[in-house]
Amino acid sequence: MARSETDTRPSEARLRLLTTATRIFYAEGIHSVPVDRIIAEAKVTRATFYRHFPGKEDLILAYLQGADQAIRSQVDTAIAALPASDAVRAVAASIAQGIRSAGFRGCAFLNAAAEYPDPDHPVHQAVLAHRQWFLDTINTLMAHIEETEAEPAAHHFVMLRDGAMAAGCLFDPVLIGKTFLRGVDGLVQIHATRQPS
Repeated sequence: MARSETDTRPSEARLRLLTTATRIFYAEGIHSVPVDRIIAEAKVTRATFYRHFPGKEDLILAYLQGADQAIRSQVDTAIAALPASDAVRAVAASIAQGIRSAGFRGCAFLNAAAEYPDPDHPVHQAVLAHRQWFLDTINTLMAHIEETEAEPAAHHFVMLRDGAMAAGCLFDPVLIGKTFLRGVDGLVQIHATRQPS
């Protein structure tokens, strides 16, 4: 028997819990937010919460998984059918746009890593997995521009991105975005000129 669409969709209560947690965790931090507050703001019972998330850590991991999926989708959209150099610039442009968005508080993953510094903790592991995917994605794009120096260039891009994400919530986000885009453009130009003809 085929499963209906309602059988495969998350429940409305789970979506409310996750949406509420995402908003509050990103805006205020993870450790400072008690489960009771998420339950109250999501308007669910404690039993409903524990039916969907055995504990707060499970909710945190679901929050990071949702952030990971959103960023993957954002990157896929940015690079669709573009040459590598334009794709790298498009990823950077989507990051700069995010920095200028209302309520921007930096990188959700760097914020989570600051709260969970133990490298063996599942939350820290989720952060590392996301960051490895992002680095690999940029590395693949840079390899299409100039293969021999792709890995250092990808690391350079990620460092530029991390700096922009940190500075973007402290200083003028428009200026930070422009500075980041100039840095990425320079990185792409340097590597494009090294490409053998």
